Amino acid sequence: MIRHIVFFTAKPANLDAVVEGLNLLGQIPHSLHFEVTRNSKVDQFGNDVDVVVYAEFADEAALAAYKAHPIYAEATRRVRPLRELRFAADVPAHAARVTLRRSA
Repeated sequence: MIRHIVFFTAKPANLDAVVEGLNLLGQIPHSLHFEVTRNSKVDQFGNDVDVVVYAEFADEAALAAYKAHPIYAEATRRVRPLRELRFAADVPAHAARVTLRRSA
């Protein structure tokens, strides 16, 4: 499984339109899970990110099909001129596992 995580920044006047444009991506059928969320901005060290897209895909082929879909191109056309920064990561689920260690 691939976790696709994308962070966006935008001017406050553009946030609603950015979220609306990104929500189009949820119509693409290749994801196992998809969400667009505004950052709650409660982190004590940094709150620069405004919007987060989080999606899960069965494999790289499903992610590639998602990115090749015409709705992806339309969402990009709408959002790109409104956003400021975009940072993306595609993380294999097995690499994202965390082992918790507890002291005695």
